[in-house]
Amino acid sequence: MTRILLIDDDEKLGGLLGTYFGRFDLELIAATRPSEGLELLRKEKPDLVVLDVMLPEQDGFEVCRTIRKTSAVPIVMLTARGEVTDRIVGLEIGADDYLPKPFEPRELVARIQNVLRRTATQGDPAEGYLFKGLEVFPERRTAVLDGEELDLTSMEFALLALLAANPGRIFSRDDVLNELRGIDAQLFSRSVDILVSRLRSKLQDTAKQPRFIKTVWGAGYTFVAEALDS
Repeated sequence: MTRILLIDDDEKLGGLLGTYFGRFDLELIAATRPSEGLELLRKEKPDLVVLDVMLPEQDGFEVCRTIRKTSAVPIVMLTARGEVTDRIVGLEIGADDYLPKPFEPRELVARIQNVLRRTATQGDPAEGYLFKGLEVFPERRTAVLDGEELDLTSMEFALLALLAANPGRIFSRDDVLNELRGIDAQLFSRSVDILVSRLRSKLQDTAKQPRFIKTVWGAGYTFVAEALDS
């Protein structure tokens, strides 16, 4: 059964979601304080974290930053503040999705399932995608840059796998959102630029001299890495 860790100071929410999640073969473990949640993350190794922004001890953004120092576990953030700027901050620090409160439990389950699907097998598991200086293995969800394994979030890896599977194809922001998120492209269009920027940073790539990801102005992004056998 898929295990979900909820970090939210609303004790009633954990009970309600725990019962509801059971219908979808999801097991919920809950913590009301960040320190407790981080300890459960270490001990229980959940498949995904649902993280509230408004928390005691420290806010959810700080908790997300702490998690990202050691783990690429998928994170869905919750908040009573639905401003786009808050969502952008969450995406910038490594969250995989963002759901404002109040929300319907079914929507949260749908977003969890969508994020988890992005971590499923993509591409050829035997060979992966091989380029000069970069190897991408969708089945193992690993990417190796110049001999060193990269520490990527699930969304960063999903974007890299998407681009690596389609070298030379230009993906608009809407294309990327449709492929990776399945949510409103207009509202979250800036999140694609943030995601690309984060991935470029980890690939040690630059927009001016792209080794892997090239910006096609007015159109989107394309993967330009040199194939290993060329």
